[in-house]
Amino acid sequence: MKRCLIVDDSRVVRKVARRIVEDLRFEAEEAADGAQALENCRKVMPDAVLLDWNMPVMNGIDFLRALRREPGGDRPIVVFCTTENDMSHIAEAMRSGANEYIMKPFDSEIIESKFSEVGLV
Repeated sequence: MKRCLIVDDSRVVRKVARRIVEDLRFEAEEAADGAQALENCRKVMPDAVLLDWNMPVMNGIDFLRALRREPGGDRPIVVFCTTENDMSHIAEAMRSGANEYIMKPFDSEIIESKFSEVGLV
């Protein structure tokens, strides 16, 4: 079973995303910030990361850059899921190693569509 790490400081967003990815037959794990997510990845590298931008401790873009420097950190498919919708944020995310970008609010169709585009489902 594929693993998806959901990284968001909102517990509600994590729970909604968990239900969606579990319905897509992923094993879901959660992290409340980038530092916690990086520790999770160092233990077991996920197949996918659903990543928020704005979080305390370590934000999404800093986590993404750190992840890509980790051994095996080039493998996970990273999908940013955030309210940051200007082109400069999107371009920075893609330059930093994101595979896709979706806007909040999201639903199961949006996540399934993006996961399908990047070959996860």
